[in-house]
Amino acid sequence: MNSYQMLVNDFDYQLPPELIAQRPVEPRDSSRLLALDRSTKTISDRIFSELPSLLESGDLLVFNDTKVIPARLFATKEGGSARIEVFLLKQVEGSRWECLVRPGKRVKPGVKLQFEDGVAGSVQETTPAGGRIIEFPREIDFREWLERTGQVPLPPYITAPIADPERYQTVYAQVEGSVAAPTAGLHFTEALFQELERRGVQRGFLTLHVGLGTFRPVKVERVEDHQMHAEAFTLPAELAERIAATKKAGKRVIAVGTTVVRVLESQTDASGCLRAGSGETAVFIYPGYRFKTVDALITNFHLPRSTLLMLVAAFAGREFVLAGYDHAVKNNYRFFSFGDAMIIL
Repeated sequence: MNSYQMLVNDFDYQLPPELIAQRPVEPRDSSRLLALDRSTKTISDRIFSELPSLLESGDLLVFNDTKVIPARLFATKEGGSARIEVFLLKQVEGSRWECLVRPGKRVKPGVKLQFEDGVAGSVQETTPAGGRIIEFPREIDFREWLERTGQVPLPPYITAPIADPERYQTVYAQVEGSVAAPTAGLHFTEALFQELERRGVQRGFLTLHVGLGTFRPVKVERVEDHQMHAEAFTLPAELAERIAATKKAGKRVIAVGTTVVRVLESQTDASGCLRAGSGETAVFIYPGYRFKTVDALITNFHLPRSTLLMLVAAFAGREFVLAGYDHAVKNNYRFFSFGDAMIIL
């Protein structure tokens, strides 16, 4: 991708802690929207409900319809009393789940964990990343039990409790499987969808289940040395066809969130052909990457030194994006999952 060395420090910025949003705004589409125009290199301040005025009839918004599961559980070791946090990452097969366990030192293969309602889980193995494979009882209705006993996992930088767990779901969430919300979509409302439809803006849906790797810090010094986490996705054939038709008509494909970008770009070959299908993507997009499908991007503000900030910088240019972030800080925008949004045109 790049012939020059790029450092993770190149994607750092200073953020006052008080700008990290602890609660969402109401209504959803009353959040602020920072508009970056790549052709004119201009930055403007908007409200998210003004989004339809920035789009054109025939443009296609692509959303991620994943739904966050209540993945945070608590247990004790059989015969013990210390509380252990178990964080579901993904279903491996059947009743076996890959999990993070804290504290994990004494939770070795063979250990039985006692959860609520008399449900016990058996630790099967340790993963290369330090997680655990836990087998839950096959005879229980696992989804129903999880809804009853699990907690919606919020990012570590959100310390305030959330009154309504549904507020950490998009209004169009359908397919269960994420441990974090695709936060660019949190700003959309049914009223906004109606206005977009009235203006002739199309919408389509794919699925990518967001994993905990989203929050893992980049620990290497050089960007290209970082190993991305893999996330499961499904790109429907109907959507792939609509995207091809949209581009043929000279209209824009607008990704709502970095998760959508990762799917669309990883499924587009060098000739620009977009392939439908399901699988996992571990694509790592950083400056120097040549975009093949995505024409515009709606996204929230991302953590310093994060792979998501690198992706956005690849799309709009590192200096322009960091100038936008500087503008957002100086104008008291709200940052991260419950914060304000940015559109890059």
